[in-house]
Amino acid sequence: MKLLKTLLPLLALLIVLSCSKDENDAKLPGIAENKNKNLTSVYPEAVRLEFPKLKGGQSIVLVHRTNDKYGVNFCTEWDTQKKSQRWSCYQMHDGNYGGSVGRYQEGYPYDDQLDYANYFTTGDGTPFDPFWSSGYDHGHICPSADRQYSKEANRQTFFLTNMQPQRNVFNAGVWATMEQQVRNWNRGAFRDTLYVCKGGTIDRSDQISRTLSNGLIIPKYFFMAILCKNKSGYKALAFWIEHKDKDSDFPKDNQGNYQLSPYVTNIRELETLTGIDFFCNLDDDTENHVETLGIENIKSAWGLK
Repeated sequence: MKLLKTLLPLLALLIVLSCSKDENDAKLPGIAENKNKNLTSVYPEAVRLEFPKLKGGQSIVLVHRTNDKYGVNFCTEWDTQKKSQRWSCYQMHDGNYGGSVGRYQEGYPYDDQLDYANYFTTGDGTPFDPFWSSGYDHGHICPSADRQYSKEANRQTFFLTNMQPQRNVFNAGVWATMEQQVRNWNRGAFRDTLYVCKGGTIDRSDQISRTLSNGLIIPKYFFMAILCKNKSGYKALAFWIEHKDKDSDFPKDNQGNYQLSPYVTNIRELETLTGIDFFCNLDDDTENHVETLGIENIKSAWGLK
């Protein structure tokens, strides 16, 4: 009887909690709400903070791992119908910081995680590289320079699935400057971990410059979404930049350095522009806070003028 009296209040509480489905109900103490997080039944890695919301449907996730203590190197969402990546995402922290293995020197290997049917193939079904003789660079999305700690990790950044076509003046100019700025933030004094998601626009026809005769999509815009975790909490920044053909189209300061401030926006605006829900695995309150900060506040928090 004493045991029954003890259990009755607990049973009553469980009944109340299980029957209450109203979205306006108070959250349980200590439990952060997250309504838009990724489900992990197909891709367990999708719970990592660098992941945006998965599109699903014709898109698949390619998880690139290394045979060392670091595990996941970077991940890519690949549109199997358009035969193009939507983004690559990865982490930057003390564990994979630094190194000097150099750039992989044997071309652009085919990603063995991808079936030939989901890439560019010749008449006999053999995959080919659509970038060659196109007038566009193999534009790394997860950069080689961000993966210098391991030869295997660096080789994987050269997979064709980690490439987007970029004009050389863009790839070697303002885009490279943005990538270097991210590496400048990759310091222990600034971050515990950086969570990075980058790509080119392929989803909307008005955000595609052109499609080559071989089917290769040329994005009109490129983007970066960067989340920083440190002892003070979280902060986030986004870059949104048009893929232009002339170096003079990108403003520089008096010393001839590319200015990055014109391309800064917040994550919420980037989500509106791309249709991608970034950093969806943060709890809703934190996500809303880091995604809606004003532009000038973002520049100040990240040390940009």
